[in-house]
Amino acid sequence: MIEVKNVHKSFEDKEVLKGISQTFPKGQTNLIIGQSGSGKTVLMKCIVGLLTPTSGQILYDGRDFVTMSKREKALLRREMGMIFQSAALFDSLSVLENVMFPLDMFSSMTLRDRTKRAQQCLDRVNLIDAQNKYPDEISGGMQKRVAIARAIALNPKYLFCDEPNSGLDPKTSLVIDALIHDITVEFNMTTIMNTHDMNSVMGIGDSVIFIKEGHQEWTGDKTQVATSSNQALTDFIFASDLLKKARQAFV
Repeated sequence: MIEVKNVHKSFEDKEVLKGISQTFPKGQTNLIIGQSGSGKTVLMKCIVGLLTPTSGQILYDGRDFVTMSKREKALLRREMGMIFQSAALFDSLSVLENVMFPLDMFSSMTLRDRTKRAQQCLDRVNLIDAQNKYPDEISGGMQKRVAIARAIALNPKYLFCDEPNSGLDPKTSLVIDALIHDITVEFNMTTIMNTHDMNSVMGIGDSVIFIKEGHQEWTGDKTQVATSSNQALTDFIFASDLLKKARQAFV
């Protein structure tokens, strides 16, 4: 579980986060949604330690990440898995080598055991047959699945996903969403995802926080989104749906 308590973040005289408090339970897909510039990316960066909050607490199972020493933060980061917006695979490494990369860096396992673990992860995302291919030889959706396999290689307690469906077609996006949700439940991880995709919200939004202009505007789950009386959330959903339909019209 991750708890964010009264987090503020300012850049010089501009306050971007204005007192965010939210609990992200384990075993659930926790979504952060909001328009571009709303502060959702800044919140994610504060949670993973890429930015330091101006004030407030970020607790990992009761451990305050903000006040940890560098050594403590380094150890905690080994418990994190990351899925980046662009997949961020190494072009010069094979699919198998990409998944093995965190194992090579941070584990003391033998080469045989590292290879076996990487293959297990690839098998979990149904890509074992692509292990000897290179990133430019597989589709964008397959690259995202490789990124998921790499993210879970070290058996993380916490999984962070930054717009994991960016650049994918709607059908492939649903596959990625389902995979992230299933793995979250299977491994009982605390998963936090930044997204503006309403299909993701309605499909796997076990817990949702909507941020507007740095404020925590609304919290709930996927069953409460459509019936919410919050006008700002309704406007966001409506605008997102119109934008999605407009994009599909030009495909």
